[in-house]
Amino acid sequence: MSEPTELSAIRLAEAIRNREISPVEAVQAALDRIEKVNPAVNAFVTVCGERALERAAEAERALADGTATGPLHGVPIGVKDLDPVAGVRMARGSLVFAEDIPQETILCVEKLEQAGAIVVGKTNTPEFGFKATTDSALFGPASTPFNRAMNAGGSSGGSAAAVSSGMVPLAQGSDAGGSLRVPAAFCGVFTLMPTFGRVPVPAKPNAFRRFNPMVCYAPLARTVADAALGVDLMSGAHPYDPYSFPAPEKLTDALHGDLTGLTVGYSPDLGGYPVEPEVEAAVRAALPALRDAGATVEETGFRLPLPHGDLTAMWRRYLSVAHAESAAISRDNGIDLLGAYAGSIDQGYLDSVRVGESFSAVDFRLEDLDRTRVLYAFEELFDRYDLVVSPVNAVAGIPNSSGRDTVGPDTVEGQVVDPFVGWSLTSPFNLIGSPAASVPVGRARNGVPVGLQLAARRRNDALVVRAAAAIESRLPWAAGYEDLDLDATTV
Repeated sequence: MSEPTELSAIRLAEAIRNREISPVEAVQAALDRIEKVNPAVNAFVTVCGERALERAAEAERALADGTATGPLHGVPIGVKDLDPVAGVRMARGSLVFAEDIPQETILCVEKLEQAGAIVVGKTNTPEFGFKATTDSALFGPASTPFNRAMNAGGSSGGSAAAVSSGMVPLAQGSDAGGSLRVPAAFCGVFTLMPTFGRVPVPAKPNAFRRFNPMVCYAPLARTVADAALGVDLMSGAHPYDPYSFPAPEKLTDALHGDLTGLTVGYSPDLGGYPVEPEVEAAVRAALPALRDAGATVEETGFRLPLPHGDLTAMWRRYLSVAHAESAAISRDNGIDLLGAYAGSIDQGYLDSVRVGESFSAVDFRLEDLDRTRVLYAFEELFDRYDLVVSPVNAVAGIPNSSGRDTVGPDTVEGQVVDPFVGWSLTSPFNLIGSPAASVPVGRARNGVPVGLQLAARRRNDALVVRAAAAIESRLPWAAGYEDLDLDATTV
């Protein structure tokens, strides 16, 4: 029997059901692993060991009396620190909320707990999750375990690093522009951003997101099967989410990886992004795995419909929605971020709030027009191809800075990009609500993993899982975790 921390979530749950490992042993192994390696990557920012061990003891009693609760019974998990777990600190990466203790648990995590999972702690995130790197004045940067000088990505960076370094087999995250896929790629783990509405967005908190179908929740995992199970458990219609719908099928039924008869369109730059040659080469080298599984693969020539032909203009429009939400949430919560708290808030987030305060309803509708043009362009592409493949990130990692300063580059391959989102090819799929996964396909020269992005038309999540399983079976990445050197005690 392998050590509990070396097992996938599904295999660990099986070992617990078979009494090979007890829930207490599984949780204690996770806590021991966190104590040993977390100083090297800074993935967890709050550890709730006593609470977790109490729940593990309850899970052990449930096994003894035959009332075990579900497919993740006794499995330790992490939760992104933007989202509440009742009784556990939720700092949101912010000095303002450094000691906040919520009294409720976010719906997607509640569903995992109902399936038997045990929360062992909260994972690192940038302040209010506003950027695609994980760094804050409160907690500092989260690093990819493959190169601790490089950032884990964001905003679910702590969750990705926790899974990659073996602290937990499964961790919850969220995605409004790439916050699942960006860190999954940099940390060499798998994630699926499901079709928006498959996993219901909770009614409280974040009430504004009820009518912002660009945000979704999902797990990060070492295996496709673990992530598929996690999404299945989180899925389902909910009356407080008007976009939610009953999942049409179980994603765990799509793991066979047979792609016979399917067509795959490869876009090396997703129609406008500059991409480092090393990254593009790693993604292109993985395409034969899809062909071997039976798919026809060809390059698409796809071009994004950019405002005035300008990629940065498109992302200014995209970010405007985030800016408006930042300002609205601040005002709704009665927090004077631009006044009394301004000295404690990340300057980039304050700039976001200021832009949001000046944002007009007409500006908002113009952004929606651009979003519609992107939707139509991708729908035409999906008329030709069942799946679309691209790189996840345009760069082979983001260096950690000090304090709260880590952001991406302002140029890639000589082309100006937005340092917050312009170096990631993920946001277009948030604009249209399509399922998109990040699949590990290699490593750059600096050791940082490279992710391949798989996307399909809305509600074709199972197709994305099939293709990801096909790549995993032919290019297994799990062996890459064995050579991680995490003996250092600081990031």
